Amino acid sequence: MPKHKTYKTGPFFERAVLVGISLRNEESNWSIDDSLSELSQLSIAAQTNPITRFSQSLNSPSQTYLGKGKLNELKDLIKEKKINVAIFDDELNPNQQRMLEDHLKIKVIDRTALIIDVFAQRANTKEGRLQIELAQTEYLLPRLAGQWSHLERLGGGVGTRGPGETQIETDRRLVRKKISRIKKEIVRIQNQRENQRNNRYNNLTNNVSMVGYTNAGKSALFNNLTSSKVIEKNQLFSTLDTTSRKLFINTELNCIISDTVGFVNKLPPILVAAFKTTLEESINSQLLLHVSDISSPYLIEQIIIVNKQLTELGIGDKSKILILNKKDLISKNEYDAIDKNIYKRIYETGIKYEDIILTSAQENWGIKEIKSSIQQFFS
Repeated sequence: MPKHKTYKTGPFFERAVLVGISLRNEESNWSIDDSLSELSQLSIAAQTNPITRFSQSLNSPSQTYLGKGKLNELKDLIKEKKINVAIFDDELNPNQQRMLEDHLKIKVIDRTALIIDVFAQRANTKEGRLQIELAQTEYLLPRLAGQWSHLERLGGGVGTRGPGETQIETDRRLVRKKISRIKKEIVRIQNQRENQRNNRYNNLTNNVSMVGYTNAGKSALFNNLTSSKVIEKNQLFSTLDTTSRKLFINTELNCIISDTVGFVNKLPPILVAAFKTTLEESINSQLLLHVSDISSPYLIEQIIIVNKQLTELGIGDKSKILILNKKDLISKNEYDAIDKNIYKRIYETGIKYEDIILTSAQENWGIKEIKSSIQQFFS
């Protein structure tokens, strides 16, 4: 079988401008500044240098993403700051991307392509690389005409069409076949992994999955709970591949616990689809440990986003324990200030939790409380 490849967006430290819009009539828990701050983290993870930001408030979405006057302002800013890539905070349709590249005269990528790029750097297993290749290929499919210069030759001639097909139709057909082949290979690997897990844990029926916003500390907590050595890093999407371990609660109760890929705001649907087999560990679990970063200024917003994406996966109503991790990153005064309203704000989200537990994976603090809560749930 040919080796699967993933493709990065470009060389190290490209100079980037981050571009976003806010809609005046749209209710959102995130301001445009919040969203561009996260986009900045993503761009750094993708090895670009976010030099400056550019945004516009609109009454309704524009076919050109920005208004004409703002587009010209952006073009002037790009020239002034010597920018060579514009990163847009939303997914662009193929026509928007081509129009923007024609107008701005630099490379244009959207949030979806950026997140795929970060995932591509983190994929360490065959399954992970296949899932990234699937997402990249499905992202490419509607963009064939703009991505491949030879597809502009849509007329007749030897070698430019299949039987009754233009070149672009031929390439689309080949890409769809590639997508089908990748999906079959992912299912094969997933089934193999499931069989191996069943053989290893054939007497265990209690399943727990760790979910949460990216970089909330899931892997560190997973290691503390299971005495494992899963890779843990202070970076976005350090975990792409599901890892399952035996979790010892007491002499009468053991579980299978799984660490899964983290969520992020505006997570592209094609990535959710590509990682569906990975996320199925959560779907098949009776209990979810929702890990959140209590030191994040966007704690409540991130809790809401994770629950929204769990709901879209059909598991928003599963039993959940909320774990407020990274207590070590806030001072006692900060915690006292947070403690006055944090539980009230969580309650006001309308999300139901079996328990809320404060932890620090870094200091191995709160582990007994997590195990006790799991024991109470399954008893």
